[in-house]
Amino acid sequence: MASPEENNQLVIAPESTPETQPNKRRKKKSIVWEHFTIENVSPGCRRASCNQCKQSFAYSTGSKVAGTSHLKRHIAKGTCPALLRNQSPFTPGMNGNGSMSDPPKRRYRSPSSAYISFDSDRCRHEIARMMIMHDYPLHMVEHSGFLAFVQNLQPRFDMVSFNTVQGDCVATYLREKQNIMKFVEGMPGRVCLTLDMWTSSQSLGYVFITGHFIDSDWKPQSRILNVVMEPYPDSDMAISHAVACCLSDWSLEGKLFSITFNHPVGEPGRENLRSLLCVKDPLIINGQLMIGNCSARILSSIAKDVLCAGREIIKKIRDSIKYVKTSESHEEKFLELKQQLQVPSEKSLSLDNRTQWNSTFQMLVAASELKEVFSCLDTSDPDYKEAPSMEDWKQIEIICTYLKPLFDAANVLTSRNNATPITFFHELWKIHELSRAVASEDPFISSLAKLMREKIDKYLKGCSLALAIAVVMDPRFKMKLVQFRFSKIFGDEAPLYVKIVDDGLHELFLEYVALPLPLTPTYAEDGNFENMKTEDNQGTLLSDHGLTDFDMYIMETTSQNTRSELDQYLEESLLPRLQELDVLEWWKMNKLKYPTLSKLARDILTIQVSTADPDSVFDTEIKELDSYRSSLRPETVEALVCAKDWLQYGSAAPAEISNAIVKVGS
Repeated sequence: MASPEENNQLVIAPESTPETQPNKRRKKKSIVWEHFTIENVSPGCRRASCNQCKQSFAYSTGSKVAGTSHLKRHIAKGTCPALLRNQSPFTPGMNGNGSMSDPPKRRYRSPSSAYISFDSDRCRHEIARMMIMHDYPLHMVEHSGFLAFVQNLQPRFDMVSFNTVQGDCVATYLREKQNIMKFVEGMPGRVCLTLDMWTSSQSLGYVFITGHFIDSDWKPQSRILNVVMEPYPDSDMAISHAVACCLSDWSLEGKLFSITFNHPVGEPGRENLRSLLCVKDPLIINGQLMIGNCSARILSSIAKDVLCAGREIIKKIRDSIKYVKTSESHEEKFLELKQQLQVPSEKSLSLDNRTQWNSTFQMLVAASELKEVFSCLDTSDPDYKEAPSMEDWKQIEIICTYLKPLFDAANVLTSRNNATPITFFHELWKIHELSRAVASEDPFISSLAKLMREKIDKYLKGCSLALAIAVVMDPRFKMKLVQFRFSKIFGDEAPLYVKIVDDGLHELFLEYVALPLPLTPTYAEDGNFENMKTEDNQGTLLSDHGLTDFDMYIMETTSQNTRSELDQYLEESLLPRLQELDVLEWWKMNKLKYPTLSKLARDILTIQVSTADPDSVFDTEIKELDSYRSSLRPETVEALVCAKDWLQYGSAAPAEISNAIVKVGS
């Protein structure tokens, strides 16, 4: 039996007997010579004969040597008949009794495979990463199937327990956290937070806190920073406590810009949050940049109202689709009728997933386009008794009309790149326009419009400042679009809301002007003080030569004698809307012209309108943490969730893994 060392190292051992061939100056080292004998066939010609099956193979002719690759294939790939007869059909190298039949004394390795030494700590590290990246239950390391797999793969590996792998996962989290902390500290602007409250079967709340920021290259970034367990999620202190934990954990005091949350918070809870922010971040204008319910949640809430208003008719559609889809003969008949009627629709019928309202909308759209086929099926199939009436189809079309702008707005939120306050402001306008039909003579339309308008108006009044100041930062719209839209939305109250936006923006700008900033026009964001170029790339800005006092004089006199950057920006002509504009890129290109305002614009454009990840935008219910995760300690849940998010962005090569591996007791 081979020793453990032989089983884990690919080595070539010396021959036990000298080769008896003509070349006696050195021993032949290949393993094939345990199975072959060289025979002289004729002068200058030698062949290799298999010791088992006696087949003869070319070896050398004159000075040409054939090599041993074809001999290795003969014995290693099972082409030797004699070797095949001596092996089990299931396990190579086993005899008929299930025991090893004369295993080779040594193994050779392919020249293309690199030798990798066994490292127990590295294995543990990779197991922890596997658990984190794929959401495997930590107890899996104690499952019999996993134990058998690892033992057969590497017998030398000491199996780990639940507590051990839990500690390894926490160690991975702590190691990655150091990298993320440096990353966050290096952000030139401020941070916007989104708080996504999850529930659990134990009635506990888990607040997923994500930080959003724009890096020095003016690219949006986001990272999950914390998962805070709240035993009383409906209390007035839950949200403010979670925010306080995040600010303290990541040293974000003085760096926070806005907060968006998806959990309903009453006025006492909002006041607690405002009080916290005014203490921790006095530069935020008295907590006015908080957005209440996230946009995805408000859209889902309105969609549920619309669907609820037509639930009886929608049930008819759902039952009709069930009738067609649950029988092969019914579906064939339906498709035959569609072809006969030449209905141009390319959509196919499918039942909806009631936990995501977009699937119900798509089900209704497809059915509405095929309503003629359903009507024909009603007359040709006596067993079909659920056919909607023409009045029903009319109401379905109305429902789809009211769901369409909600669907379009929610689709914007499924893309992290497009889910900006500016884009969502435009989508809200479309929804609000549709909600103006409250005076319709059709009672069904009027009721839908009323439901929609009440919630949209409430949402806009709560977050109009955050959305509007973002729109002002778009050089194609500025205050002009805010004034125009607000006149349509708020009517006689529009001047009041416009003034709130204008005053808030100017107050924010003055706070940024008061910040201690470097004297160079670009504020040396990249730390390259010596080589900063002017906007036309024709010269180099020098900060020495004893001109520091002159720079100070220029800044003081400029601020006293000219309009502010903000007023200058607002008074300039709007850019044409003939092409798509990357607003962030525009501010990056104009940071020399607007050195202070560009910093404010960058932070404003970091504001998030939704807390939902793209896969959850259409959810009709708040997410619930599964029973397994909620059974773990809160610290472990946070480590698993955050580390998974961080690892997807790449990580430094594992270094000193042995020192990072720790054990955590239960």
